[in-house]
Amino acid sequence: MFIGEYKHSLDSKGRIALPVKFRQKVGTGAIITKGLDHCLFIFTSKDWEVLAQKLINLPLVQANSRAFVRLMVAGAMDVELDKQGRILIPDYLREYAGLQKETVIAGLYNRIEVWNSESWKEYKSKTESSSDEIAEKLGELGI
Repeated sequence: MFIGEYKHSLDSKGRIALPVKFRQKVGTGAIITKGLDHCLFIFTSKDWEVLAQKLINLPLVQANSRAFVRLMVAGAMDVELDKQGRILIPDYLREYAGLQKETVIAGLYNRIEVWNSESWKEYKSKTESSSDEIAEKLGELGI
């Protein structure tokens, strides 16, 4: 599982090093795609297959289903880890997430998220200030 929050720098070629503790689970490669809230999602090949099966089974006749599948699948790219544990993030994904030099890599159990550092700070501040409301809504769902 992926957990934790790490600060990393994007190099001039668009590469970012994954945290050492994530590298073994990722192995030699992963899938990176557009995530929600303008971050990027990175999945292991195994976890991507599980998600992709769910996505392709969404109803084709529903516009929201088609839009979500397009966001996740058409935006996806296979990436390989180099010897330094870095992945190359394609230009279109760096642009989507607004990635600059400073980034945050967050482990979220079955996926890794890559954020623009400032966007992460804003998101985290907003979420932390609403934590009581969020907890109450999740309580209604039985969590």
